[in-house]
Amino acid sequence: MGDPAVVVDEVPALRQIFAVEFTSAAAAAVEARGRFVVAVPGGSVATTFFPVLAELPVDWLRVDIFWIDERAVPPEHPDSNYGLASRLWLQPAGVPASRVHRMRGELADLGEAARLAADELKTVAGDPPHLDLAIAGVGEDGHVASLFTSGAGLTGSAGQTGSAGLQPCPVIAIYDAPKPPPRRLTMTLPVLARARRVIVAGFGVSKAKVMHDVLHGGADPTPVGELVRQARSPLVLLDRPYSH
Repeated sequence: MGDPAVVVDEVPALRQIFAVEFTSAAAAAVEARGRFVVAVPGGSVATTFFPVLAELPVDWLRVDIFWIDERAVPPEHPDSNYGLASRLWLQPAGVPASRVHRMRGELADLGEAARLAADELKTVAGDPPHLDLAIAGVGEDGHVASLFTSGAGLTGSAGQTGSAGLQPCPVIAIYDAPKPPPRRLTMTLPVLARARRVIVAGFGVSKAKVMHDVLHGGADPTPVGELVRQARSPLVLLDRPYSH
C-alpha cells in the first residue's frame, strides 16, 4: 500500500490540515459518487477535530457518517462515541439525522448490534464496504478503533455463517477488550484499510512512542502499525511531543 504522509505540528495547525483534508475528500467523493462516506472515532481525536467539523461549509445532506467503533453503552452515556460527536459536531452543524449511522451499543445482544451496523454500512458503502475517509486515533498500546493486538477483527476473518460459509464481517462485537469497557463494537481492519483515505492522529507524549515505532520500527505488529501499512492512502497527524 502507500507510504504514509506524516505531518508533525502544533495542534491548531493540525486542525487546519484536517479541515482541508475533510473538505477535499468530501468534495471529491460527492463529485464522483454523489455522496461522501466517512467513519469517525471517539477519544482525543474527536475532542480535537469535531468542533472544526461543526464549522466547515459542507453539504451534510451528502455525507453519511459512521463510527469506527462504539462502547456498549446507550447514546446518552458519557462514554458514547456517538454522544460525543453529537455534542461537539452533529448538533451544532445541524447534520440531518438521516445521514447519521450510529452503532447500537445499547443493545443487550452485541452480536445483533454488530449485524445491524454491518448491514447498514453495506447498504450505504457497498459489499465489501468502501469508505471515502476513515479517521482513527491511536491508543498508548497501539490499538485503533476497538482493535487490540492479537484480538478479533484484525484480519476480518470473524464473520457470519451464510450460504457461502464464513464471510468477512465489516463490523464485529468485542466482549473482552483489555481496555474498559470490555464490551464494544468495532469496524474490522480490512474495512478501515480499504478506505480511499485513512487519517491516523496521535496527540501527546503517551502516543509518541508507539507512533515512532510504527513509522521507524519496521513491521510493527500493533493494529495501528497494520493500518498504516495496509492503508491505500494514509496520512498521519502528530503533534510536537513526537520527534523523529
